[in-house]
Amino acid sequence: MRLLRTAHSELPWRIHELTRDFTVEDVWALPTPGGPDDLKWLVGQLAEGIRGGMGGDTPLSRLLFAVRWKLGALLGWDKSDAGVGSRVPSLRDRLPADLLEGLRGPDLGANKFSSLYQRQDEWAAEMANRTVHAVLHIGWVPDGSGGYHGQMAVLVKPNGRFGGLYMAAIKPFRYLGVYPALIRGIGREWQASRPERSSH
Repeated sequence: MRLLRTAHSELPWRIHELTRDFTVEDVWALPTPGGPDDLKWLVGQLAEGIRGGMGGDTPLSRLLFAVRWKLGALLGWDKSDAGVGSRVPSLRDRLPADLLEGLRGPDLGANKFSSLYQRQDEWAAEMANRTVHAVLHIGWVPDGSGGYHGQMAVLVKPNGRFGGLYMAAIKPFRYLGVYPALIRGIGREWQASRPERSSH
């Protein structure tokens, strides 16, 4: 389910301290019901998906991801000199001492994302290319009936006019193809991993 931006901005997440110059682009509720300490399982699941390329669970979403990466390669959007630490400094440079000294989060391998920090109720990762500097934020929120579930927010800082045009151009594809397929896949894998979570 897509949520209002205030579903993210009105909660006391620590990510707000780092992203005052970013815009909340998308917020989604994730079909991942669990208990108060289960965020670590969701982070592990998402990290595995990111390391695998986040291709989605339908031919359409896989095609959209494949087209995006191909365009990026052809146009040089994703070169190493356009990423975090090159075109833009890492948001880890903005971390307060308690977050910097705490758990960073999982290693995301050679993927363009890298973990910023992980707490009991939130995890954040960042990526950058020639179009945008983006943050993936996963919060663990009460569901109103005694349980919890994941909430995903994407925050962006477009790279000038071109970055803004790019974000506007891909919006229909995100809403119609990418996000629905991605969220269905997250929910399906979450349900499939229930025995593993229950055994720990």
